[in-house]
Amino acid sequence: MARKKTVSKTKTKEVKKSPKAVTKSKTDKSKAVPAPSEEKYDIISQFATKEGDTGSPEVQIALLTKRIEKLVEHLKSNPQDNHSRRGLLGMVSKRRRLLNYLSEKDEKRAKEVMGKLKLS
Repeated sequence: MARKKTVSKTKTKEVKKSPKAVTKSKTDKSKAVPAPSEEKYDIISQFATKEGDTGSPEVQIALLTKRIEKLVEHLKSNPQDNHSRRGLLGMVSKRRRLLNYLSEKDEKRAKEVMGKLKLS
């Protein structure tokens, strides 16, 4: 015997979002990205090659080094946090690639950054 498919005869109401709720989240960009901390501003100003520089290899290496130091401290108190450990390995690799790039581009700048950050 074949089973018959039953069709539900109840109607569901469609719930529409108010247009204000939708547009508010798209226009409210102030909470999307938090402002950088004072510590980050200090690192940027210390390693910037010119005014307003935030993307040079020196700045990126310095910021990564600070994040790596914080994560190492976290892993000392949370040794089983393997997800953070994987993130740490990625950051170390990225810093290494940036240092390699900088040493190929300008050996003097690379040694200067490594000296300031006490990297070997």
